[in-house]
Amino acid sequence: MTSKFEYPPSRRAMVKGSRLYEIGDENLPSVTTILDAMSDKSAIIAWQKRIGMEEANRQKKEASGLGTATHKLVENYLLKEESKPKGNLVWQMAEKISKPIITNLHVHMDELWGVECTLFYPGLYAGTSDCVAVYRGKPAILDFKTSKKIKKREWIENYFLQCTAYALAHNQMFNTDIKNCYILMVDRDGNFKEFDLSTDFELYSNKWSEIVDKYYELNTNR
Repeated sequence: MTSKFEYPPSRRAMVKGSRLYEIGDENLPSVTTILDAMSDKSAIIAWQKRIGMEEANRQKKEASGLGTATHKLVENYLLKEESKPKGNLVWQMAEKISKPIITNLHVHMDELWGVECTLFYPGLYAGTSDCVAVYRGKPAILDFKTSKKIKKREWIENYFLQCTAYALAHNQMFNTDIKNCYILMVDRDGNFKEFDLSTDFELYSNKWSEIVDKYYELNTNR
C-alpha cells in the first residue's frame, strides 16, 4: 500500500439512533445517517409489511453478515493479510462471491492509498470509505457491495451519493481532485458488475450538496 495520505483516527458513537463520528472536537453525522434521514422509506416499509417484521429482520441480519464477511475477505486481499477460513455458511458464501471483486481489483488497481479510510468534510459530515486507490489509471473512491441479485443502475442512487460524499471529503482534506467513483457489486450467485459514476460526478455532487443543506435545515442542532 502506498502511504500517500494520513487518514485521521476517529471514534463512532450512536446518539439517538444516529451514527456520529468524533473527529478532533467535532461530532459529525455519518454519510449513511444523512442519506437514511433524507431517503424515501416507503418501499422498505411496504416490503416489511409484505413479509413481516420477523422475516425482514432475519433477511437484513443475513445480508449484513454476508456483506461484512465479504468486505473482510477483500480487505485482507488488499492488505496482503491471511484470510483464516471459517466453517459457517456465511463465510463459505463470502469466499465464493468475493473472488470476482478480488480478480477485478488485481487487474485494474494501480496503486492502493487506503482501506477503511476515515474521511470527513469539516463541519458537515464524515464516513468510512471502503477503498481509495488509483483505479483504471485515475484516483478513485471504490465501494464494495453485496446483493441477492445484481441491482439496476437506477436503484442504487444512494450508493453513488455515498461515494461522491467521500470523494468530496477527500478532496477537501487533501486538496486532491478525485472525480472517479466505482461501485463493485457481486450477488449471491457470484455475478459481478462494475458501476462507473465518473461521467455523472458533477450531477451527484450537486445532489449531495442539496441533501446535506436540507438535512441541516431540518436538524437545527448543527
